[in-house]
Amino acid sequence: MPAQALHIVCFGAHPDDCDYVFGGAAVLYARLGHRVSFVSMTNGDAGHHLQGGGPLARRRYAEAQAAARLAGVEYLVLDIHDGELEATVELRKRTIQIMRERQADLVLCHRPFDYHPDHRAVGIVVQDAAYTVTVPNVAPLTRHLDRSPVVGYFFDGFRIPVPYRAHVAIDIDEVFPVKGDMLACHESQVFEWLPYNGIFAEAIPEDPAGRRAWCHDRLAEYTRRVADAARDTLVALYGPERGHAIHHAETVSLSEYGRALPESQYRTLFPFLPERPVGERQ
Repeated sequence: MPAQALHIVCFGAHPDDCDYVFGGAAVLYARLGHRVSFVSMTNGDAGHHLQGGGPLARRRYAEAQAAARLAGVEYLVLDIHDGELEATVELRKRTIQIMRERQADLVLCHRPFDYHPDHRAVGIVVQDAAYTVTVPNVAPLTRHLDRSPVVGYFFDGFRIPVPYRAHVAIDIDEVFPVKGDMLACHESQVFEWLPYNGIFAEAIPEDPAGRRAWCHDRLAEYTRRVADAARDTLVALYGPERGHAIHHAETVSLSEYGRALPESQYRTLFPFLPERPVGERQ
């Protein structure tokens, strides 16, 4: 166990968002004895073509808890309608409360420009909370943090208005199978809604083993794209030999709205990075 456990708080818009973009790193943190909280800002009650409302929200909550058990993390699901998330002052205060109660060291979220309005709302509300979490008279019934957490963004491929930049890239090869199983827990999404919405439902196997293998294969396409997009960062952090050999990665783009994190201090918040000078190129 670490001398002092870190607490990483990941805000996603829907149950399964955090798993998809940071599930592997979450497992790495948990295995080292650090605490990770996944927060879904909506209950996911609109994310299906045949089911909705309360029954779907309860189903997606159960899926999130199953994934959390595999990863060893906490999974909070806020009871806000899917598709109706707004960056209100009320939601900002709830976000501040969550960050304060967990004494967040690192806070991650979507960027505030994205295809989905719920994702954009998450990025804005976390951005707005990043400084006010330290202000005593904002949401005063929860003690303020003494300093802002470091804030970062999950990987995305959007280029307007600013392309994503990976400051930190994380090797998740070792834990990729666990991440795949976490995603497979979200059956309503991975095997039903997303294939329907993406018009590839006929590709989904019927048997559980076939579905698991299909989920892992599809996820691998994504995590390899992330690794290739961040190859220079992987080489800088892990050295040329390992950096070029990494197949699956997750990344963090550091935000200017939280506490600054110099490259020399990356391992304080990303302790699974190798013990070598950050940025060293051999």
